[in-house]
Amino acid sequence: MGKPTGFLEFPRRGPSYRPVEVRLRDWREVYEAQRDDEIAVQASRCMDCGIPFCTQGCPLGNRIPVFNDAVYRERWDVAAAQLFATNNFPEFTGRLCPAPCESACVLAVGDEAVTIERVEHEVAEHAFARGLPVQRVPTHESGHRVAIVGSGPAGLAAAAQLRGAGHAVTVYERADAIGGLLRYGIPAFKLEKSVLDRRLDAMRDAGVNFVTSVTIGPAGTPLDVLQQHYDAVLLAVGSTTPRLIPVPGAHLDGVMPAMTYLEAANRAVASAADSPIDARDKDVLILGGGDTGADCLGTAHRQGARSVTQIEILERPPEQRPPDQPWPTMPRLFKTTSAHAEGGERVFATETVEFLGDTNVSSAVLRHHGTGESETVAADLVLIAAGFTGPDLAALGLDDPAVTTARATLVVDNAWRTPIHGDAPVFACGDAVRGQSLIVWAIAEGRSAASALDAYLMGRASLPAPVEPYRTSW
Repeated sequence: MGKPTGFLEFPRRGPSYRPVEVRLRDWREVYEAQRDDEIAVQASRCMDCGIPFCTQGCPLGNRIPVFNDAVYRERWDVAAAQLFATNNFPEFTGRLCPAPCESACVLAVGDEAVTIERVEHEVAEHAFARGLPVQRVPTHESGHRVAIVGSGPAGLAAAAQLRGAGHAVTVYERADAIGGLLRYGIPAFKLEKSVLDRRLDAMRDAGVNFVTSVTIGPAGTPLDVLQQHYDAVLLAVGSTTPRLIPVPGAHLDGVMPAMTYLEAANRAVASAADSPIDARDKDVLILGGGDTGADCLGTAHRQGARSVTQIEILERPPEQRPPDQPWPTMPRLFKTTSAHAEGGERVFATETVEFLGDTNVSSAVLRHHGTGESETVAADLVLIAAGFTGPDLAALGLDDPAVTTARATLVVDNAWRTPIHGDAPVFACGDAVRGQSLIVWAIAEGRSAASALDAYLMGRASLPAPVEPYRTSW
């Protein structure tokens, strides 16, 4: 325990935001840097509890009290060794994770939780800056070859683990760049792509092979061809089929899934070009109050939207933990993201009844649950951020009830293995198995699937497995 009285002496204090009027002019990350002494103070608030509920709340089982103590003592090498032992990509989770660990922090019972996510971010950044080990490099070659389909956090975590165990790993991605939603789904103001590229460089240096612009399935390379050329295949294709809103007018131009809009915007930022789907001078309506909706909000602000309104079908969440969501569970609370602080209107307990327009959408009819009243609002760009229904199994040629669940996800057994037949076994993990979830769960499942796959190839388990499969119905 770094400072026994730290939690009594110091309040929670995260990093400051860059001024709104400044950050709306660029796509850089929104936070100001914190000094090392400020981070050390925040780490000193950790009480090193006898039972570290924060570690239990983290799907990866991060050794949070241990690296907090090391950060307080400014032993960045020790902190990094502890953190990278359980989390392949703390530079991602330290920026993007909603931090279930903080909801489980014992200090949060009567005070504000330790800034675990931000401490994690700083440990990762110091590790890269100081040239500390950030990727396990194999000490031997196993002679086995593994293909991974999908380069999101689950696929990348599995690749990092399997390569560290000495297997020859090739990651296939259907897009033109590696990263999955990290690349084209997450705006740069939350994750600058140089952070992703830095990680990919480390993985390449360790021997991971990346192949882009390759479709696995009937429209490209059939899955059974991969099975013929590799000793095992891992499907980490994510949950990419958007959930749409089947109301009149949904076919109009200007009504689209949020990810269609975000991908176009992120590609434009990457190429320093104008997006083909631009919110400039438009009235933007975002349907969905989650993180994807907030990403659309921040993107529309930077593109110069005339107005932005975010609609949430549920009631406004409470600001304090409600009795039916007790500690240490992760409660649903009212959250103000950096994008919300930049402007726009938020409307709760409201559903969309109809979209109006000739060829292009021009307005939407909304119904408010509390009053039952309806109103028509201007909207010439509508972004549906209602989540995802599951993986695109048809593209893989796997829309077969024998290998899918009732939730349209892939069936796996206790060892993450699917019932797909062929010359080599096919494993699966991440959102393709769990359904739409958190980045930290994707990394945890990628690590666990890698452990099971390694055990299959080598006859024994040598890699850690933080979580069990979400579905075991085979």
